[in-house]
Amino acid sequence: MNTSIKQPLEHWRAPVQMKLSALWASVMFCYIYCDYFELYTPGKLQEMLQSRLGPLGPATQGVLMGTALMMAIPSLMIFLSVAAGPRTSRWLNLVFGTLYTVLMAMLAIQASWHFYQGFAALEAVLTALAVRYAWTWPRAPHPV
Repeated sequence: MNTSIKQPLEHWRAPVQMKLSALWASVMFCYIYCDYFELYTPGKLQEMLQSRLGPLGPATQGVLMGTALMMAIPSLMIFLSVAAGPRTSRWLNLVFGTLYTVLMAMLAIQASWHFYQGFAALEAVLTALAVRYAWTWPRAPHPV
């Protein structure tokens, strides 16, 4: 008789920092795959050959720098969620998690392609979870 079914499964509780880092890594994978799939939408390659970034217009130094910064922040959050001190990590996750949740929610509403809406909605949920974890970050016990 197999009694392993009745016993609870082992569970390791990941620290908040690791959960936050994993959420930001997931967000980045979604960004990358969404951008990749977008290459298959009609007219996208022609737009790229004309040095245009969709609704952002011509691919100028400023536009490319702005989009690079927009993608660099979530990339850095993977590292900063683990490496920064708890107060700094919490603050960064609250600020950038909220900012990117709002941004992705707006994109989910405005996007015309269903795959883009789905990715943007998923990204909004993931960044909202980062905000939730940062907001509910457990306090260290007071020394006795």
